[in-house]
Amino acid sequence: MTFKKINAWIHLWFGIASGIVVVILGITGCILVFEQEIRSISSPWLHAASEGRPLLPPSKLYEAVSTALPDKKVASVWYHGEAHTAHVTVNSDSTIFVDPYTAKIVAMVDHEDFFHIVEEGHFYLWLPKSIGEQIVGWGTFIFFFLLISGLILWWPKRWNKRSRDQSFKIKWKAKFKRLNYDLHNVLGFYSMIIAMLLAFTGLMMSFQWFNKGVFWVTGGTDKPRVEALSDTLQNPQTKMLVQVDKAWSKGIHELAEHNPKDIIVSFPEKASEAIYVCTDMFSGTWRDLYLDQHTLKVLPASNKKLLDENVADLIRRVNYGIHVGTIGELPTKILFFIVSLICASLPITGFIIWWGKKSKSRKKATRLI
Repeated sequence: MTFKKINAWIHLWFGIASGIVVVILGITGCILVFEQEIRSISSPWLHAASEGRPLLPPSKLYEAVSTALPDKKVASVWYHGEAHTAHVTVNSDSTIFVDPYTAKIVAMVDHEDFFHIVEEGHFYLWLPKSIGEQIVGWGTFIFFFLLISGLILWWPKRWNKRSRDQSFKIKWKAKFKRLNYDLHNVLGFYSMIIAMLLAFTGLMMSFQWFNKGVFWVTGGTDKPRVEALSDTLQNPQTKMLVQVDKAWSKGIHELAEHNPKDIIVSFPEKASEAIYVCTDMFSGTWRDLYLDQHTLKVLPASNKKLLDENVADLIRRVNYGIHVGTIGELPTKILFFIVSLICASLPITGFIIWWGKKSKSRKKATRLI
């Protein structure tokens, strides 16, 4: 009984302490789950008519943007596959969208859009980054343990028909007080596994100590950081744009295993810089590659193929995809949307339960007086 009282006390007051954080994370998470789908409908500049034409190489897009915007420095280009515009990153608050078949600039979009505002709420609660990150991280940490304490509170004393009905079914026709209790108790149970997964992957992104701890537990060993540098002794007079085009072609035809035409390539500023190539972007995962600018050799700093990774590195690479629900495409997105919505509701329904008990205690005390 003492353990149950302590557990109930922790569940109540820790729930109240983290409630606002969980509500905000849940609602913003619901929106961000379908960010790409909403953008695809609301942003016509993301689409381009291929008409059977081949994609232009990065150098053509680089030259088009540099000519149109001579005061901007082009850093990289991201191809989003067939029938989509490519977006070019420049030293600006805007993103340049270019038709990859004609090199025509389609749109310049401010980075500070609706989804960026939602992301800032999800990551920092719209507070200064150093403060907001800590509040979000520790709020998520508390929520993870609230799920465990909630399971303990939910666990039926007896496994008879009546207790099973109370634990697994929602009485939709019941009065508000009972309905609210069921929404908190039953929905909390059904969303438990996915909610814990969301919290766990969120903690992986929030705290380095947590990330490193999981890495160590799963058998990972720290390796010295390898810097991605090109060997300037190997043909240092190479033309940068020519090599970037070759790296792009190599990424599509040799290195990529999934979605080969969905690829990012960078434009190095110095002869010692490597060409960054990002491939295999699918289900919320990707592969970072660094190619020697002069020989196009894959450098040791590059990622392995996903299935060649050990367990510890694999967990790190799939963590983001699991957190945002893209790991299983649309079915998991829908599932994670529902669970995220339930998570946002739990502090609200829990507060109503507590407030109802508090009001009942006051009325009882008044009657005694």
